[in-house]
Amino acid sequence: MQRTRPLVLTVLVALVAMLATLTGSGVAAATTAVPRPHDDPFYRYTGSTPLKDIKPGTVLKHRSVTVSLFGKGSTPVQAVQLLYRTRDELKRPSVTVTTVVAPTGATAGAPHGVVGYLSFYDALGDECDPSYTLRGGDAGTASNNQQAQVEEGLVTSLAAQGYAVTVPDFEGEHLHWVAGQESGWSTLDAVRATESWLKVRRSTTPVGLFGYSGGSIAGEWAAELAPRYSPGLDITGTAIGGIPVDLAHNLRYVNGSQDWSGVIPAVLVALGRAFQIPMRHYESAYGRKIARKVRGQCIGSFNGAYPGLRVQQLVKHRYRHFLAVPVFARIINHLLMGSTKGHPNAPMLLAVGDKDGTGDGVMVADDVEALGYEYCHQGVTVDFQRFNGSDHTQAGEQFFPLAEDWLGERMAGVPATGNCASIGKGNSLAPLKVR
Repeated sequence: MQRTRPLVLTVLVALVAMLATLTGSGVAAATTAVPRPHDDPFYRYTGSTPLKDIKPGTVLKHRSVTVSLFGKGSTPVQAVQLLYRTRDELKRPSVTVTTVVAPTGATAGAPHGVVGYLSFYDALGDECDPSYTLRGGDAGTASNNQQAQVEEGLVTSLAAQGYAVTVPDFEGEHLHWVAGQESGWSTLDAVRATESWLKVRRSTTPVGLFGYSGGSIAGEWAAELAPRYSPGLDITGTAIGGIPVDLAHNLRYVNGSQDWSGVIPAVLVALGRAFQIPMRHYESAYGRKIARKVRGQCIGSFNGAYPGLRVQQLVKHRYRHFLAVPVFARIINHLLMGSTKGHPNAPMLLAVGDKDGTGDGVMVADDVEALGYEYCHQGVTVDFQRFNGSDHTQAGEQFFPLAEDWLGERMAGVPATGNCASIGKGNSLAPLKVR
């Protein structure tokens, strides 16, 4: 079944292709005076009932906002933002915000379902929170603003097809990037909060999950965790691409890379926050210097900033065998997708680029295939797509229209067929040995 996608998606796919070459003058940065989340009282829970006594997914505050396609000067779209109760990586009660865009244009009215659009905001600072950038907040650099504008286009495209689109700040209030379970719980609670706000029947409202790169973390973990954490949701499909299945393999791939090694110090900062690791104990003097630089940045600022960087430069000499350090090995094992941690109960589209026989420059293609193979053998209908010759950006350009069509069929009730018969075993996803 081939669906007709809106013109806006065609335009934004072209914009994605431009991201690889645009300079700082390519797209104007946002200039609206939207307060940063840490300066905005809406993001703080001030109720008298302790959070621990409030059910996850409960709406705590709401406000009307406008979002726009491709930044300043475009037609605003009405939306609502919800502060809702969720939990962090250590299962402590927490709050975060989701932005809900109602169906627009000819499809305005009762939604055809809820799509959780999961941003690739990959941030250690709240200037790239989707709830902020969707309102026209300045994400700090031209690169970050270009990325935000691409995502505004994706959200607007989905809303134009009749879906209520919920866009959670799934990294939470303290920016726990790469913290898989927290991202999954935050996503599922955003959907619950959205359905509650819309007053739709949870058991019969189709839900789709859509995410690329950092957004794939939230989508994959939400799919894994949903059967136990939120079994009442009617998840009909999860479309994710550019997936970091095994962080140990990703580290080996990007360690010393000219293009992607800048993510290493940012991931260390993020994991230190999420798991409350005293990183100063492990960091070298140089590692502390870089950590101070990246700890409030978004991926457009730190990625590519440290060509050739190796994790061994960031930690003290005695921790140079980083993956053998027990505290980090346990965390990486904890964040390994698949295995026995969860079992999706809805079809999945898994996609990844493969530019060099290993992956797209940061994501490992055989890891994604191995995850698909594992889920196929658990009875999940999987469609695995490897984009040969494509790097991470190029694979994203291919993924977006494919995912939109695939997810649209699932939301319309068209059964998934998948390609499990042709999915290979891929890499071993065995956990690291912990001494």
